[in-house]
Amino acid sequence: MPESSSDLQDSENNTYVNASSAELVLQVSHDVARADSLDEQLRIIMKAVTKATNSERGTLFLNDFATNELYSRVALGDVKREIRILNNSGIAGAVYTTGTAEIVDDAYADKRFNHSVDHATGYKTRNILCAPVRTVKGDILGVAQTLNKNDGCKFTQDDLAIMQAITTQASIALQGTLFIERMEKLREQEAEFLNVVSDVSSEINLGPLLQMIMSAITKMLQADRSTLFLNDEKTNELYTQIGQGLGATNIRLPNHLGIAGAVFTSGKTVNIPYAYADLRFNPAFDKQTGYFTRSILCCPVLNKDGKVIGVTQVLNKKGGPFNQDDEQRLTAFTSQIAIGLENAQLFADVQQMKNYNESMLESMSNAVVTFDEEGVIVTCNAAGLRILKATQDEVINRKDEDFFTDENSWVVERLRMVRESNEADILLDAVLKIGPNAEETSINVTTLPLLDKDSKAIGTMIMMEDISSEKRMKSTMSRYMDPGLADKLMGGGEEILGGQSSVATVLFSDVRSFTTLSEELGAQGIVSLLNEYFTVMVDCLNAEEGMLDKFIGDAIMAIFGTPFPHEDDPDRAVRCAIDMMNKLREFNKERTAKGLMPIDIGIGLNTDNVVSGNIGSPKRMDYTVIGDGVNLAARLESGTKQYGAHILISEFTFKALRGTYRYREMDHVVVKGKTKPVAIYELLDYHTEDTFPNMVDALAHFRDGIECYRKGTFNNAIDSFKKVLSLNPKDKASEIYIERCEHLKETVDPDNWDGIWVMTSK
Repeated sequence: MPESSSDLQDSENNTYVNASSAELVLQVSHDVARADSLDEQLRIIMKAVTKATNSERGTLFLNDFATNELYSRVALGDVKREIRILNNSGIAGAVYTTGTAEIVDDAYADKRFNHSVDHATGYKTRNILCAPVRTVKGDILGVAQTLNKNDGCKFTQDDLAIMQAITTQASIALQGTLFIERMEKLREQEAEFLNVVSDVSSEINLGPLLQMIMSAITKMLQADRSTLFLNDEKTNELYTQIGQGLGATNIRLPNHLGIAGAVFTSGKTVNIPYAYADLRFNPAFDKQTGYFTRSILCCPVLNKDGKVIGVTQVLNKKGGPFNQDDEQRLTAFTSQIAIGLENAQLFADVQQMKNYNESMLESMSNAVVTFDEEGVIVTCNAAGLRILKATQDEVINRKDEDFFTDENSWVVERLRMVRESNEADILLDAVLKIGPNAEETSINVTTLPLLDKDSKAIGTMIMMEDISSEKRMKSTMSRYMDPGLADKLMGGGEEILGGQSSVATVLFSDVRSFTTLSEELGAQGIVSLLNEYFTVMVDCLNAEEGMLDKFIGDAIMAIFGTPFPHEDDPDRAVRCAIDMMNKLREFNKERTAKGLMPIDIGIGLNTDNVVSGNIGSPKRMDYTVIGDGVNLAARLESGTKQYGAHILISEFTFKALRGTYRYREMDHVVVKGKTKPVAIYELLDYHTEDTFPNMVDALAHFRDGIECYRKGTFNNAIDSFKKVLSLNPKDKASEIYIERCEHLKETVDPDNWDGIWVMTSK
């Protein structure tokens, strides 16, 4: 805290204050003492100071020692908001730092005055009266400042004297209120600390628990963001399911690398005030995300045995670096939540194993039915219920001899034999008669004993593989169409296949310069090329569970969302497009190594309502989709050639995405045959530094260029796009925009320009 000098103190004490001013000072002191809150006290003080100095407005700044900022809770005049400035900046900062009051007759002539505040508010500051707010002991609590003495006059030493008299007299009450407020804040923090610890102890699910802990730490330490890494002993990796401020993410890194790895390995807290000055800090993450890391506090998480089970990392404390109090609070907090974390981690492992076993059983196409030692049915998976044509209530807790009766009694006999021998039994091509009509189902049956760790029998299990004609037919049909569609057909999905409207994401891809390739390769060569190329691309579709609609010459049409929708179909389509470009790069490397020509493709994606169903003649029908959404996807694929892009998506797909991808907004266009404009975006995740050098900087200039282009400031737009080309000379989109801006400068009135481009070709 700045201290006052004795000379200045004597000078101020000798300043003359008349009787009426003394009465005012006394009245203010009484009013401040009666005030209920700090806000009310500040309002009373500055109202009196402003009136006594005959000024237009005034503000009292208090110093925040935690952030090294001067802050105002109340301001007179038009400005009624909290103001915070560094306690060493501007005229107020200079007065606080030096402890010397100042009268500034011409604000704009003083280099310390910040003109931007006046420009932002429209207010004109002429002169300033600024003095430190001192306690009786001479310590400085903050700064009082008034602006613009009325009637065009200048502030005088008498104004300064009355300001200092009022603030000094009121400082006693201010000190008390500040102390009470700090104590109350500490009490609230500790209460909140205990509440969070209590909430953490009651949460067993790892995901919500991590979110709760990260939110609490970020708030408790007044930080920008935080992450809690737990150690995976199986892979020797630190992992987290979430990161505060980053959105839902899944991050894994070796548990010995970076700052988090160093803390985990050593078990010691690390407090780094300047991240970029520490060699352990990896700035690559900042470069990828655009985030700037200033300060880091990283603390180990210890269990009750003193073993390090994870690391808590907190970034960018607001107002400056982390201090020792922050270290102590974080250490105390992590020690309290360690038990809850271990319990949640154990619960997650058990739940994962349980889910794995259940998912494995439910995903099996074969029936799996288990029995206890008495022959009572304990579990039956979904395939078992389907084959047995029964519900859970009709199967579970039934005796084997009560369920498998009459012509199915051979099942009971097989179970009895296995229980007696404790050996597996296999029966091929058996017949099971199910239902009131005794429908026959051909099955292969495997019966197994269930044994505990001591090889003692605890029950039996029977597995049934459906080998009926329906299954054989389904297998045959799957060779000629999508396997999922074959399932629908065999399941009697006439209503779905007859036609339905649904939201789907349509993907179009097309080979560039296909005519040239055909002429150079010939008939056999081009067929061989397409077969190899389609094989690679279809694998990408299948990996994201997309449906291949059709091949159109060298083009591919695929759908995500029908007939089997997923919650993230747009993301699946985007991931598929990115994977297609990555796989194409590998495909071209192999072709180039063999001396063959590489190929290039364009991909368009659009999400919209489409109509799907069997379309065609009675002799030949195809399951496909139609609608305007399909046409727009095709237009976007064609548009990739114009913009020099490889993947273009519509605004409808972009808005539906849940994941985070690297992209740039390409244009607002009216496509051929349409009247309404649509925003289009280019996906860039497949690019490498070689294919798109200096991407982060180039995209920043491209965004600036697009903004200027839409405002009609074409010369500025051209400058920005040229900067992109200086970073990436192969960026065709920037070249197109430069040509377009040169044309628009001559033909368009910027005041009437709406930023929408009309495509004249498909």
